[in-house]
Amino acid sequence: MKDQFLEVEGIKSYFVKNSDDLAVIVVHEIWGLNDNIIDISKRIANEGYSAFAPHLYSKYEVLTPENIQSVMFKVWSIPPEKRGDPSVYSQLQLDETGKKVVELLVTNREKLEREMLEGLKRSYDYLLKQGYKKVVGMGFCMGGGLAFQLAIEVPLDGVIVFYGRNPKPVEAVSNIKGPILGLYAGEDPPIISGLPELVSAVIKYKKDIEIKIYPGAYHAFFNDRGRSYNKDASEDAWERVKNFLKRVRK
Repeated sequence: MKDQFLEVEGIKSYFVKNSDDLAVIVVHEIWGLNDNIIDISKRIANEGYSAFAPHLYSKYEVLTPENIQSVMFKVWSIPPEKRGDPSVYSQLQLDETGKKVVELLVTNREKLEREMLEGLKRSYDYLLKQGYKKVVGMGFCMGGGLAFQLAIEVPLDGVIVFYGRNPKPVEAVSNIKGPILGLYAGEDPPIISGLPELVSAVIKYKKDIEIKIYPGAYHAFFNDRGRSYNKDASEDAWERVKNFLKRVRK
């Protein structure tokens, strides 16, 4: 097993290789490419696959885990029903760095997500050029939604969504090539409220999907460095991930 940090078309990435046939693109949470994502990539490699984790904030020096955490905890203190109002963010006591983080991650989030998706497409192309026959997307939180979106725009051989939002538009699941594994927290209303629409689209277009909801678990339950870590849900989810990857590899 060999790991390295490299740059692919301007995107800093972590690549751990333990396979020549199947690679997993690991899409980070809102915190960026941190130790948690690197550890998950190593766990994937230990199962006999390769893992490629792009740092999708590479062009933005201000988007460090520390800066994001400092700002987003303030943002999340705003009632959910008010977060769609741009004027509310001017009331937060933020320095210039904080204002820039809010601009990138909140008020102009759609633009940033499109940039990140283009970065994921370049990661996918890079892995194909390396000779991988199968590529799976796997993402967490924000990264779960991005991995899901990637699956409707390139022919991934499978996608694993940890508590990520539905692709837009949800009808575009008709484009998905491989199977879907969706892992969700029961105590995560903003995310699981979209599942009925997702299931309806999956049934309509006859797609291969496995969905598991963990009662009592909260958003980000798989992050063992976070406050919402749930050991039982995390261990069960990992077994499902391993079984899913074995199935895709066949």
